[in-house]
Amino acid sequence: MRPELSSYTHVASGKVRDIYDVDDNTLLMVVSDRISAYDFALEPAIPDKGRVLTATSKFFFDAIDFPNHLAGPLDDERIPQECLGRAMVVKKLEMVPFECVARGFLTGSGLQEYQADATVCGIKLPAGLVEASRLPEPIFTPATKAEHGDHDENVSFDYVVDKLGRERAEELRAATLRIYAKAAQLAEDKGIILADTKFEFGLDAHGTLVLADEVLTPDSSRYWPADSYAEGEVQPSFDKQYVRDWLTSAASGWDRSSDAYPPALPDDVVSATRLRYIEAYEKLSGKRFADFLSPCSSAVGPQSAPDGATAR
Repeated sequence: MRPELSSYTHVASGKVRDIYDVDDNTLLMVVSDRISAYDFALEPAIPDKGRVLTATSKFFFDAIDFPNHLAGPLDDERIPQECLGRAMVVKKLEMVPFECVARGFLTGSGLQEYQADATVCGIKLPAGLVEASRLPEPIFTPATKAEHGDHDENVSFDYVVDKLGRERAEELRAATLRIYAKAAQLAEDKGIILADTKFEFGLDAHGTLVLADEVLTPDSSRYWPADSYAEGEVQPSFDKQYVRDWLTSAASGWDRSSDAYPPALPDDVVSATRLRYIEAYEKLSGKRFADFLSPCSSAVGPQSAPDGATAR
């Protein structure tokens, strides 16, 4: 018989994930339907989002040849019935205190930095790049993990070296770019551009670098349809950029520079976001989302988290 979720000790909540202690070596990571943007947890939730993120992460953990934190299958008997399809039993790790970002194209915060001084995280880039320009080669652009109420901050590679030592910093950079290259090729084969993505790594008891948290999901990656790609234009996307675009549009009435909490997402934005997430999973994996385990309650676990909260 499967355990009840209440039999596990709740350890932490992030903007999207809730973490429970299973035993001395493992955790239960439950992925909610919550969605976040600009360091805010938004309302309402996106139906099925937790299952899509779990399915996408599992697909890439299997496809990428790199040690990962999975400690059992997605139907592991340690997963409560109400969490099946959106939970993973994972290894306890010492988490690396940086988000490891790989960029193959220039957009988002990277474009803003470039427009200021032609660099991104201290990396000098050629002149004349614009929105959605393909970079000469993918770059590693780490960021600090936000503390409570703060924003993630892009930092230089030298900053990582100063905090972790050169050997570990170089290992992180190499792993990030290697995994990105593999995933970008896989996506390209499916007619999708992986513009950028962020990874989180941890260390196991032996000091081995392990890929953790989620991986290559629409929450942590920018995916663009290849057939409509046009340099110099904001690209249509399969990720939560759709939500970000609505929040910063006149339609939302929200001023990002203010201290005000974002407004509730309208029904059409919620529905369109759900469909984009599902489409991304199906295109990337070649599988039907409807075949991925059985739906489960989205009401399990804490349903809100403070700005900037982390899952570990």
